[in-house]
Amino acid sequence: MTTDSTSAERNGRVEGVTVRPVAGHIGAEITGVDLAAPLDDSLVALVRETMLRWKVVFFRDQRLDHAGHVAFARRFGEPVVLRKRGSASPEGFPEVETTADRLELGGRFGMEHEEWLRRRRHTLLRGWHCDHGARIDPPAATVLRAETVPPYGGDTTWANLAAAYAGLSAPVRAFADGLRAEHRLGVGYQPRPGDDAYLRHLLDHQVASEHPLVRVHPETGERVLFVNGYYLEQISGVSRPESAALLEMLLEQAVRPEYTVRFRWEPGSVAFWDNRATVHLAPGDTAHVGHPRIMHRVMLQGDVPVGVDGISSKPLVGTEPGRW
Repeated sequence: MTTDSTSAERNGRVEGVTVRPVAGHIGAEITGVDLAAPLDDSLVALVRETMLRWKVVFFRDQRLDHAGHVAFARRFGEPVVLRKRGSASPEGFPEVETTADRLELGGRFGMEHEEWLRRRRHTLLRGWHCDHGARIDPPAATVLRAETVPPYGGDTTWANLAAAYAGLSAPVRAFADGLRAEHRLGVGYQPRPGDDAYLRHLLDHQVASEHPLVRVHPETGERVLFVNGYYLEQISGVSRPESAALLEMLLEQAVRPEYTVRFRWEPGSVAFWDNRATVHLAPGDTAHVGHPRIMHRVMLQGDVPVGVDGISSKPLVGTEPGRW
């Protein structure tokens, strides 16, 4: 196996497999692996250790179907089974969610998809998120595979929240270590004038948790700046103006370019990322391209975050561990 020295020390060697970091703080591409074939324990260990070290790993030219996708994910944890999916998600595979389902969301509430996105992501930082961050137990990891992608555009970007935390000055790290914050579904949504069916839906189906602003990673022990623009509403125990200023600073820190990696998808590409230590930004540059983008994801069940003080997150409304 060809790799950088740090990964070599951690992972040993797997014949024919190459690990190549692709950015300074985050992202590595693994080649020489057929994810549709049975994976032996040494290869599973290599992939896991590389993912923990580099936060997101990429595979290209894979021939996974839905069953193979679920089988690969299951080697690393228990897949999440969502109670509700859209019509694009495949029957018979409850663990697989097709991201084209998102195109239906706005229509359910009287909006075109682009309007729905504009009302949800109306600032530069709003779109950055971890998957299901308002839950008490956000997924531990996500495996996303590309079936059909546009000829250009559609890239996804990830940021390393452990590197972002380490990059803060020592006094700010110490300050952040003691803070907690409310993460809530639908934060920042800008309602339509008059009656808004989507706003009523959000109010009737609230999901919210109070998480530590800095969580301790359950496998690596790293401290992670647990912030995102999509779910995080308010830092607990401070005023709203103070909270807004602090969150803007910390979110800007989290997604500084040096802590990010951007991935160009191709059919058969697979990304496997640590949802506990990253945020990602879905693309917003394909609406005018006129080509479909069909992606499938499987998420792995996660644990309840724990802060530097050893205190776990607490559910506020609409969520409990293990219940989807």
